[in-house]
Amino acid sequence: MAAVMQRLLRGSSWRSASVSYSSSTDGASAPPAAPAGSAAQSTPSPGSAAPAQPHLHQPNAPPLGRRFSSSSVAPHVDTKSFLWSRYGEMKKLVQDLLPPGVCNLLNSSTIYANNEVCLGDIEIYGFDYDYTLALYSNALHSMIFNTARDILVEQYKYPAGILKYEYLPNFAVRGLHYDMNKGLLMKIDAYHYIELGTVYKGLKPVPDEEVMELYQGTHHIPLHQVSGFYGKGPAIKQYMDIFSLPEMTLLAVANDFFLSNDIDYDPVHLYKDVTDSIRDVHIKGFMYKWIMADLEKYILRGDETYAVLHRLAGQGRKLFLITNSPFSFVDKGMKYMVGKDWRDFFDVVIVQADKPHFFNDCIKPFRRVDGNGDLKWDRITKLEKGEVYKQGNLFDFLRLTGWRGSKVLYFGDHLYSDLADLMLRHGWRTGAIVPELETETKIVNTEQYSQSLTWMQALTGLLERMQNFHDPVSQQILQDWKKERHELRAVTKNLFNPQFGSIFRTCHNPTYFSRRLCRFSDVYMASISCLLNYDLNYTFFPRRTPLQHEAPLWMDQLCTGCMKTPFLEEMAHIR
Repeated sequence: MAAVMQRLLRGSSWRSASVSYSSSTDGASAPPAAPAGSAAQSTPSPGSAAPAQPHLHQPNAPPLGRRFSSSSVAPHVDTKSFLWSRYGEMKKLVQDLLPPGVCNLLNSSTIYANNEVCLGDIEIYGFDYDYTLALYSNALHSMIFNTARDILVEQYKYPAGILKYEYLPNFAVRGLHYDMNKGLLMKIDAYHYIELGTVYKGLKPVPDEEVMELYQGTHHIPLHQVSGFYGKGPAIKQYMDIFSLPEMTLLAVANDFFLSNDIDYDPVHLYKDVTDSIRDVHIKGFMYKWIMADLEKYILRGDETYAVLHRLAGQGRKLFLITNSPFSFVDKGMKYMVGKDWRDFFDVVIVQADKPHFFNDCIKPFRRVDGNGDLKWDRITKLEKGEVYKQGNLFDFLRLTGWRGSKVLYFGDHLYSDLADLMLRHGWRTGAIVPELETETKIVNTEQYSQSLTWMQALTGLLERMQNFHDPVSQQILQDWKKERHELRAVTKNLFNPQFGSIFRTCHNPTYFSRRLCRFSDVYMASISCLLNYDLNYTFFPRRTPLQHEAPLWMDQLCTGCMKTPFLEEMAHIR
């Protein structure tokens, strides 16, 4: 990579030499551009003399628009040849910067840091259960979808034609927003702008022009509509839970049925009925029964959960569990993954906690639960190891344990229900579990993605520098480049998901999901097993991402964050 970065820096000299074609101070005309690929346009060697023209990095150089515009070049140079020669040379430079093997830089078992965290300072580790200690197979999503679909037809009396729809595992992604009034599923960026091309009504995309018309000539969503702390405004809801994938798909297919059959319907009532159908699957215990009946089918990588708990407890860390799931369900899953003595790992176990209310009110008291899951009605004055508690609240939890502040690190998959209150109101360290990282990292490591993204960024740079050419021929070339850039955006998006792309990015901005991920988590990872890669005194340093007004310090980008993954023997033994 060091060699690649040196070539990139030499590329900066190439750009300085090749784009500075303004008239010199003595009035001499600018030289015409050499044909593409000629010696006159080759990259200057590191030891060659600097050209006479002002360089991009020189502080006294005139503004780029005055140095490099159609008025200064057009009288002397064939602008068409000039622009396409710049295009060709930039493309060659990009190809040279991506030698074979450069793509396999990221490892999906890495822990990524939004904030500096030293594991040596962490004395207490807390965990959610679903999608944190227990990871589930995609087969569970199909079961949730099918059951909720049947409830929608049988109990809510929707048309039987909806039963023909099967679950579409690759349709939706986590973090999408749903407009309840318009029946639109969409992806929104960190600045509340809809990513055009990712708006769906039913199973069909909505044209960009129609989106603009629906939102009064803009694709911006006003803050008050999405400003709810837990992702729900008065008209728009964000789906942050992994369990929400079947719900989004059911909303899409139900909308699609009514649209395809030209049946009038109320999108708001449809939203409420689908939401209630999904809720029934969880509240009535269907999901718990399926998983307990076939643990091997639904629970993944339980041996890794055991390894994490064994390592943390073995090195003297205190552990606790706070989950919304019932004791019988958690007990059977933990016995399958960890063993019948799983509670010996934990200093405190709390079930049916009713998060996020557990974290932000002090109404419900703790109740003790016996081995059968039945309540004991004694007053709780301390939280004891080996016991199981139900409900309660964080304020009593803090009072009874004394576990406060940054010595506590809590892991969960739901940014709102699990992490937001702990980060913002209580000062705990937080770790987000993002299973999608495993798939997305593999895509980012592919040659197709790396080449497409790098060329798209280079092409964007060309458009930025050449936009002052206003003659018709130049403008047509710039339009061709914009079209190619738009096509590259579609290519990179479709690699992740043809409908909605990556959960982390829109075309160039972070998604609203990414914004919340950075705000509510100190670190994030694909699974808790990533902890096995690191010594328990390890310090995570976030990469110092340059702000727009700062110089990009390339070596700083390479030396911290995702490039450093000290694998330990524990992980090598498991995987």
